[in-house]
This record gives sequence, C-alpha cells and structure tokens, in this order.
Amino acid sequence: MHRPAARKLYLYLAALFITSLVVSNLIFQKFFYWRPFDWEVFGMPIFELSVGILPYPITFLITDIISEIFGKKSANQVVVAGIFASFFSIGILLLAGVVPAIENSPIDDATFHRVFALSPLAVLASMIAYLSAQFVDIRIYHYWKNLTQGKHLWLRNNFSTFSSQIIDSTTVILLLCSFQVMPWDLFWGLVVSSVIFKILVAAVDTPFLYLFVWLIRRRFDLNVGEEIRLD
Repeated sequence: MHRPAARKLYLYLAALFITSLVVSNLIFQKFFYWRPFDWEVFGMPIFELSVGILPYPITFLITDIISEIFGKKSANQVVVAGIFASFFSIGILLLAGVVPAIENSPIDDATFHRVFALSPLAVLASMIAYLSAQFVDIRIYHYWKNLTQGKHLWLRNNFSTFSSQIIDSTTVILLLCSFQVMPWDLFWGLVVSSVIFKILVAAVDTPFLYLFVWLIRRRFDLNVGEEIRLD
C-alpha cells in the first residue's frame, strides 16, 4: 500500500545525497576559517577548512536514514549511484575544459581552468576515500543495529559516522597531497581539523536523524527496527 510513496521518498533522498556529493567536489578549492576557538594543530589554525566539507556530512546523514528505513542493500545502491554521478561529472568537466571560450564569454578559458582544472583529481581522490568510508559507515551501522536489535539509534549513528569520517578525511587529504593539489605541510592540520569538524557535525545531526526517522516511521506505520523493502 505504501510502496509508491516509499519509492518517491527514496528517490528524493538519493537525489539529495548525489547532489551533495557532486557539489562538494566542485567547490572544494575555496577555504574558510571557522573560529570557535583560537587553537592550532601542527602550526595550522584549527578549522581552516574547504567549503567542500559543508555539504559532505549530509551524505552520511542521508545514508543513515536510508539504512534505517530501507535497509543495507538500498543504502549501498545509493553509494554506487553517487560514484557513477561523480565520475560522470569528471567527464563533463574535462569536455567543458577542452571546448574553447568565445571572445566575449563572461568566463574565459584561464578563469575556468583555474576554478575547475583540479576538480577531476579532487573527484578521483574523493571517490576513493568516499567508497571506503561509506561502505564502512553502512557496515558498522548495520552491525550495531543488529547487535542492539534496532534500539539505541544514537549509538549506531555516531559510531558508524565517527569511524567512517576518520577514514574519509585521512584518505582524501592523503591523496590530494600525493597528487600535489595541496602541500604536504598542511596534511596533519587539515586531517585533524576535518575529522573534528565532521565528528561535531555528526553529533549535532543526531537529533535530526531521530526526527526524520520518527516522521518516516509514523508516515509508513513502521515498528522500531522494521525496514521498507523496495524490491
């Protein structure tokens, strides 16, 4: 009875997930400094971060919602779709870079190259890290879900996200430094800042996860631990 509405919800969640993932790889070259504290890590101000980190935690919140409501298989399918969309975006960027700009183009070739030339490398590094982190996130999430018999949502949400974010941040910054997109002297500062920021965001998003899961369960008459099968 609820399957058409459930499919629509799954589609919207997947769209938000893929959009957040692709956009984070396109905007990563702009950095900002968030100043909750005047702390330094390895000589670098803490929370000196890429704006690409802003939409990225949304992807882990959405996979946790999908994992909780639609199950492990559906969450993995969204991860694979996100990988496909990200690599497809590389092709579009490369093609757009090859096509020459006309004389009166608002954005000339040099400006376009400066903004987007590193994006394919960023996407490649992000996808390698993302693939590892997301599958770890989903696996740990369902391990704790089975262990607690569907109870203690906060526990599996935070344990899975904390672990996966450490893997993601370390891997992507390591690859970006290896590709010479970023200097090595920023490595540890960026890793520590990124991990702390993502863990804080994961802790903050726990009430939102509870709210969304409660609303969805109420809409589809689900019991705690019950999942919607789409196939």
